[in-house]
Amino acid sequence: MRIKWFSLIRITGLLLVLLYHFFQTIFPGGFFGVDVFFTFSGFLITSLLLEEFGKKSQIDLLGFFKRRFYRIVPPVVLMVLVTMPFTLLVRQDYVAGIGGQIAGVFGFMTNFYEMLTGGSYESQFIPHLFVHNWSLAVEVHYYILWGLAVWFLSKRSKSSSQLRGMVFLLSAGAFIISFFSMFIGSLMASSYSSVYFSSLTHVYPFFLGSILATVVGVRQTSDLVKQFDRTWDLRQNLLVFAAGLLVLVLLTFFVKFTYLFAYLFGFLLASLAAVVMIFAARVLHEKTPEIQEPRIITFLADTSYAVYLFHWPFYIIFSQLMSNLSAVILTIIFSYFFAILSFYIIEPLIAGKTNPLIRKISRLPHIKPISASGVGILTLITLIIITVAPQVGAFETDLMVNGFKQAQTNLDQMKKLAEQAEVSRLGISEGTSLIGDSVALRANTALQEALPEANINAQVSRTTKQANDIMLNNSQNKVLLKTVVIATGVNGPENYKDDLDTIVKNLPKGHHLILVTPYEGDKSKETYKSVEQYATYARELAEKNPYVSIADWNKVAKEHPEIWAGTDQVHFGNDSNMIEEGAKLYAETIAAAVKAAQELPVKSK
Repeated sequence: MRIKWFSLIRITGLLLVLLYHFFQTIFPGGFFGVDVFFTFSGFLITSLLLEEFGKKSQIDLLGFFKRRFYRIVPPVVLMVLVTMPFTLLVRQDYVAGIGGQIAGVFGFMTNFYEMLTGGSYESQFIPHLFVHNWSLAVEVHYYILWGLAVWFLSKRSKSSSQLRGMVFLLSAGAFIISFFSMFIGSLMASSYSSVYFSSLTHVYPFFLGSILATVVGVRQTSDLVKQFDRTWDLRQNLLVFAAGLLVLVLLTFFVKFTYLFAYLFGFLLASLAAVVMIFAARVLHEKTPEIQEPRIITFLADTSYAVYLFHWPFYIIFSQLMSNLSAVILTIIFSYFFAILSFYIIEPLIAGKTNPLIRKISRLPHIKPISASGVGILTLITLIIITVAPQVGAFETDLMVNGFKQAQTNLDQMKKLAEQAEVSRLGISEGTSLIGDSVALRANTALQEALPEANINAQVSRTTKQANDIMLNNSQNKVLLKTVVIATGVNGPENYKDDLDTIVKNLPKGHHLILVTPYEGDKSKETYKSVEQYATYARELAEKNPYVSIADWNKVAKEHPEIWAGTDQVHFGNDSNMIEEGAKLYAETIAAAVKAAQELPVKSK
C-alpha cells in the first residue's frame, strides 16, 4: 500500500538540496533539505517496524537489513563506478586521495572521514567528489542501531501498544541527547562542519520522525489521523501542509550554513516543518480516496535518493568544464539517466524482482556478457584511478611547500629581530608583518621576493578575526613590525564590518595598517556578496583613517581574468605559469602598497 502525497516530502527535500548546490547564492539554506529526508526516513522506518510487529508479533531483523541493503548499496556502487571515468576530464586535484574517499563511501563512514581530514561542507578549495555521502553515512548508522534497538524492544513487548510506548520513550530520549549535543557543540566548536557531520549531533531529526511514527503510522491508520480526517476539511488540510512548506522556504532563503542560528534552532525548525508536512500528507491520503497521485510525482519521489547520490560528483566535474547553467542542465540529465537505471533495473535485479522493463531488456541479445563487461571495465578504470591518483593534490602540495618555506623564513627573521635594538621609544622595528590566508600562502615565494625583509604569516582558512588575534599577540611579544598587512577576507566574510573595525581599533600605536581587499570570482558562491562588501568597506576605512591604506587585490584580480581559468575563483592559477603570474601580481600589489605606506603617518592615538 503506497501512501499518496508522501512523495511530496521526498521531492521537497531533494529540490532544496539541488537548489542549494546549484544556486547557493540564491538559496543559501537549501541544505535543510537533508533534514527533511532524515525526518521522513525516521518516520517511515519506525512506522514499518511497528506495523510489522503489530501484524506478525515479531520483527524480522535480517529481512529489515536485507531491504535496506538492496535499497541503499546498489546505487552507491553504481555512482562510484560511473563517475570515476568522468574524473579524467578534470585535473588530478579532484581525485587526490580518492581511495580514502571511496573507502569512506563503501564503509558508510564519509561523515567521520570528512571530520578526520578537516573537510568542510562549504569548502572553498577542491571539493571532495563524495562529500555528500556524509548524510547517507548518518542514515545507515541510524538504520543499524535503531533496527537493533526496536528489535530488542520487540522481544520484551507483550503487545503492539507496549512496543509503541517504549519506542516513543526511547525516541524522545535519543532526540533530547542528540539535539542538545548539537546545541551545546555549536556554541563550543571552532568549526560548524564537525557538528554538522557528526552522527551524534545530527541524528535527532530521525528520532523526531520516530516519535511521530508512534502516534501516526503508515499503512495502519491511527485514531489521531482519523480524528483530524473528520475535523479538517480539504482546505484546512492543504493549509497545514503549506505552513510546513513555508517554514522550509523561509529557512532556505534566509539562513546560511555559517549562521549559529542554523545549529541552535534551524535544523530543529526544518525537522518540525517536515513533521507537519508528513502528518498533513497522511491525513490528505485519507481525504482523497478517489484521487490518484500523478505519475510524475511518483517518479520524482522514487528516483530522489539516486538523483541525490549522482548529482554532486557530476556537478563538481561539469562545473569545471562549462558555465554553471550548462553544468546544472547536464548534471540533471545524467543524474536522472543513472537514477532510472538504478531504481527500475539494477535494484530490482539484485533483489530478485522483475518488472516489464527488466523482462524486455533480458531478451536483448548478449545483454548479460555486455553488462558484465561494462561493470568490469568501470571497475578496472576505478582501480587504476585509485592507484595512480596522488594522495595530495597539486593545490594542497603547493600550499604545504609554501608553508614550509614561510616557516623557515620567519625563523630566520625572528633571529634577526631578537638581535635588533629598539628603533623608537615604542620599541617598534622597521619592516612589514603580513598576516594572511591561503591566497597569501599560495603567493609566498613571490611575496618573499617582493618583500625580502617582511615577516609573512599565512595559513589556510584564516579569518580576519583570527588575524586580529595574531596581530595583538605579535604586538605583546614585540615582534609586530611597523607596517602591518592584513591579507584575509575570503573566509567567514559575513561579519566584515565588525572584523575590520576591530582590526583598525586594535592596531597598536606606531604602526601603519594595509588592508588587502579580497577577491571571490564565483558569483554563485554564498560568500561572493560579502567579499565584495568587505572590499568596499576596507576602502572606506582607508579614506577615513590616515594610517590605513589599501592593497587593492580585488581590483587587480578583476583586471586579469586569465589567471582564474579553471580555478575555484579564489586561488589564482590552474598551472605553474598561471600560478606564477597570479602570485607575482598579488605580491606586486601588496609591495606597491607597502612602499607607498612609508610616506604615510602611523597610528598616534
